[in-house]
Amino acid sequence: MTSRVWLPFDAAGIKGLPENLDYLFWDGGPDFPGDPAECDFYVVPYMKGTDVSVRPLPRMTSVQAVQTLSAGIDHVQPGLKYLRDGVQLCNARGVHEASTAELTLTLVLASLRGIPDFVRAQDKEEWRSGFRPALADKSVLIVGYGSIGAAIEDRLVPFEPARITRIARSSRTTERGPVHPFTEAPALLPEADVVILSTPLTDTTRGLVNADFLARMKDGALLVNVARGPVVDTKALLAELESGRITAALDVTDPEPLPQGHPLWHAPGVLISPHVGGPTSAFLPRAERLLVAQLNRFARREPLVNVVLTTGA
Repeated sequence: MTSRVWLPFDAAGIKGLPENLDYLFWDGGPDFPGDPAECDFYVVPYMKGTDVSVRPLPRMTSVQAVQTLSAGIDHVQPGLKYLRDGVQLCNARGVHEASTAELTLTLVLASLRGIPDFVRAQDKEEWRSGFRPALADKSVLIVGYGSIGAAIEDRLVPFEPARITRIARSSRTTERGPVHPFTEAPALLPEADVVILSTPLTDTTRGLVNADFLARMKDGALLVNVARGPVVDTKALLAELESGRITAALDVTDPEPLPQGHPLWHAPGVLISPHVGGPTSAFLPRAERLLVAQLNRFARREPLVNVVLTTGA
């Protein structure tokens, strides 16, 4: 029997997909393209939220693999309890590194150099010159040093920061230097001018950036969040922003989308982008390359890549 794949893209437009699989298009619409019980490989629609992502999972009794198109998997995890044992959950490592790292540098530079102020001044036809902080000679701390954290460092280096320090779940050594465990964050935070969050959302990282974490940041430091909103305690962050002690640039927030009237919109020293780290022109070609490689492995019964977890294991 031919294996059935649910894709959020038109299979006819993707070159290199194996021909011995049956492709059905579903991008999160109200109607399923077929019986979810007959789906063998489920590619989760991109940026559709948890409700859409998990909706077919309770009926996917034959699915063997679930492939996200995001680096994070938190939006799919609530539905894993419906799946039988042995289903592999794969993320999109390799798809979002370039775009997310690019946005990270954009947020850092825009915040330090005062670009939002320039835009507001331009709207009023006002010429506001003066000295601004540079990224050069700053100390940068990357919290969450996976493939995205490494891509961020790749792009930071040419801007001549004084030092780049790395933190991840566990310690290790890379070609560029040591990666410190989360437990060392309290000692490293006071030295950082820029703190970049690029960690996945897990039970360990939820609320990681709390009042104590923020209090340890040096006066005038910049917090940049390109991870997930709930990694940061919004109430604690608001308190620090309103005091004027630190600034922030946020591509993700908690809650998200940020509702009208939320105090974070107008907190002093904050730059907000609407979760646009991944959706750029770089997304589709990288996503298609991943799916072609992954589905060819699936069709040949070869081990899949980017396996984050296996249900029941």
